[in-house]
Amino acid sequence: MSIWPGDYDVYLKQQTVLKERLSAILREQYELELATLVVEQPPESKFGEYALPLAFELARKLRKAPRKIAEEIVAGLAAEPLAGFASFEVAGAGYINARLDREAAARTLAAEAELDAGGEPLRALVEHTSINPNKAAHVGHLRNAILGDTFVRLLKAAGNKVDVQNYIDNTGVQVADIVVGLVHLEGMKLADVAALMERLAVEGERIDYYCWDLYARVSQWYEVDDGEKAARKQVRLDTLHAIEHGGNETAEIADKVATAVLRRHLETMLRLGIEYDFLPRESEILHLHFWNLAFEQMKAKGVLYFEEEGKNKGCWVMKRPGTERAEAEQDGPDEDAKVIVRSNGTVTYVGKDIAYHLWKFGLLGKDFGYRKFFEYLRHTCWISVESGEADHPHFGDAQAIYNVIDSRQADPQANVVEALRGMGYTEQAARYTHFSYEMVALTPRCAMDLGYAVSEEDQGRAYIEVSGRKGFGVKADDLIDKLVAATKGEVDSRHPELEDAERVEIAQKIAVGALRYFMLKYTRNSVIAFDFKDALSFEGETGPYLQYAVVRTRSIFRKAGTTAEQALVDVAGVELAGMLDGEENEAIWAVWLRAGKTSLLLEQCIQTAEPAYLAKHAFQLAQEFSNFYRKHHILTEENAAKKKLLLATAAVAQRELVRSLNWLGMDAPEVM
Repeated sequence: MSIWPGDYDVYLKQQTVLKERLSAILREQYELELATLVVEQPPESKFGEYALPLAFELARKLRKAPRKIAEEIVAGLAAEPLAGFASFEVAGAGYINARLDREAAARTLAAEAELDAGGEPLRALVEHTSINPNKAAHVGHLRNAILGDTFVRLLKAAGNKVDVQNYIDNTGVQVADIVVGLVHLEGMKLADVAALMERLAVEGERIDYYCWDLYARVSQWYEVDDGEKAARKQVRLDTLHAIEHGGNETAEIADKVATAVLRRHLETMLRLGIEYDFLPRESEILHLHFWNLAFEQMKAKGVLYFEEEGKNKGCWVMKRPGTERAEAEQDGPDEDAKVIVRSNGTVTYVGKDIAYHLWKFGLLGKDFGYRKFFEYLRHTCWISVESGEADHPHFGDAQAIYNVIDSRQADPQANVVEALRGMGYTEQAARYTHFSYEMVALTPRCAMDLGYAVSEEDQGRAYIEVSGRKGFGVKADDLIDKLVAATKGEVDSRHPELEDAERVEIAQKIAVGALRYFMLKYTRNSVIAFDFKDALSFEGETGPYLQYAVVRTRSIFRKAGTTAEQALVDVAGVELAGMLDGEENEAIWAVWLRAGKTSLLLEQCIQTAEPAYLAKHAFQLAQEFSNFYRKHHILTEENAAKKKLLLATAAVAQRELVRSLNWLGMDAPEVM
């Protein structure tokens, strides 16, 4: 699904109109059809609103100089007026610059409208967060959750139906480690664990924080340098097998702790406005035998084969994606094949993931049981069980899947896609997106702010990696608390006249906005070095800078005795001819032009699965507004018509900033 270039979507609509005319000219003048027409955006609006490098692409085909071709195309464009455009011109060695009819564009943009979505809504499934339920969420998990939640908002803004899922590995080795700690380090049984959780609740302590420290201790316990090391690792393996099998006290302890930690994770994420629809758990994938059905499909369709020799002898394997064997190697075993079922009969992570994704696409022939787990203000989050409630929403049967998983999981993700393709599900494989991202680290300054001892050598590094096993990192809630506290101090000093509850609410909005924007402004393939001071700055490319731009617009309308909505209505009666042209008015037009690109950015973000483009757009719009605000004195403007235009300019900036911030999961307070 894409954004439909309706009347509201000025920039995108006119780009579509221009492409259609160009395609017609190419057919008429050169008998050519091009699969794509590249449209660029000039660095400054004084060069026009669109730049076309088309002539350079055609030069070799037509055996003409690019400038000559550009002149011919411009002549074709000028032969018949094109609605919404003022002029076309040849620039440099053959670029074609297209200029919008600025007055018409501004009037269209000022008309309040919602985005139009073209085509049938897509049923998308976005899986994100997926934290092991063995300890508190940390700063790295926040990048995953914020990326996923933002992409959900973008998909919904484009009119799609989106299910938000958070996969819970409640039978994995990390949960087993916590059980080892409780049973073997703390000497607890199931009743003791229940008593521990009750005591923590009474004392106001948190189970996820308790497990954070315990997990680090267990990791150290495994690494003893004596004869007990092998025995302790065997304890871990036996515990893992007991949890996977179920029906025993070890599994009950694991379920009790993992469920409690999971609930804490949902509460943490809710502080950032992040919600989920369904929590599929690994335990149900195992106990409902999802793999058995997938196994039969994969064997029947030739995706899996039994290896009878070589290092993978006795295993069920599949060909790795992108690997081709030399002809001389065809007779021997494929040593690079991916093992799906080990020789001892256990299924690998990838095997279980293939079964899970067959379910996601509605191709497995089996479903979870469902039970209500967590109540949000407007909907219920469900969790998987073996046998649950009859009346539940329908999950799965997705048309498109987006998995927000860090870049280190690229190989397992590629194997799942290869399995789908091998089974003949080519359309589903094409709509399977690994929404990958790089890690989050801490700047040395941030690590020291958190109380960690940082060596002189590490203080000179760009960032320091976090490690849950070593207990080095920042818990998500601690980070949010510290951001809120720092912001609250600033709000208290600026607005002592407000009630404390109101100041707290403002501080929370600023802190959440700062955190979310910091995580979103970097492209997904960039490593983030988190820093409190950088994130909270009111200057530069930060969340508070964007929020402050909205706050400033609200102040303008309060002082003017009107509203942004009314300002956009009032400008309809103003003769705008000449008021958007010329160097003296470029700052005004820059705001309108940038505001008109919001829907274009929405489409680009979805097509590329890159929310950073919207974050950059919002920042640039805030910059354009700030530049306009410095150059034009809105409230003291004496020309009544000009004042209405200036107010409308502030109004359109506010509307598109608020819209963009909403998609980014941010909210601007009334004052800052």
